[in-house]
Amino acid sequence: MASHKLGRTTEDIKRELTAILRELKDPRVSGKMISIVRVEVSRDMSYCKAYVSAMEGLPAAKEAVKGLTSAAGFIRREVGARLSLRHVPAMSFEATDSIEYSANISHILSELNIKDGDEDGTENADEAENGDE
Repeated sequence: MASHKLGRTTEDIKRELTAILRELKDPRVSGKMISIVRVEVSRDMSYCKAYVSAMEGLPAAKEAVKGLTSAAGFIRREVGARLSLRHVPAMSFEATDSIEYSANISHILSELNIKDGDEDGTENADEAENGDE
């Protein structure tokens, strides 16, 4: 039963962190396309680690983490005000390159799809020409 509550709380914290992230005025955070990829909350709900990724890559994510770390107290207070938690966990942030990695995979897959589509298109055109004759 406790794992369900921890999972719900983790998702709530992730949702609120994403909203708070959009409201921050720190130039290290506000000018970039940043996303909270994953949130881990300890079982006793005293620590929370948020994994941050940026579309621009890992260096941009690391720069955003510096801004988020400096605003950790404000973020913790905002999470506490928005969620009714008995104890608001201490926030820590870690940079990850998962968005850049997934965008690269998506690009590779779309290139493969285009190549497959070209081959299918030529085969269909040949079949249409043969059917017309």
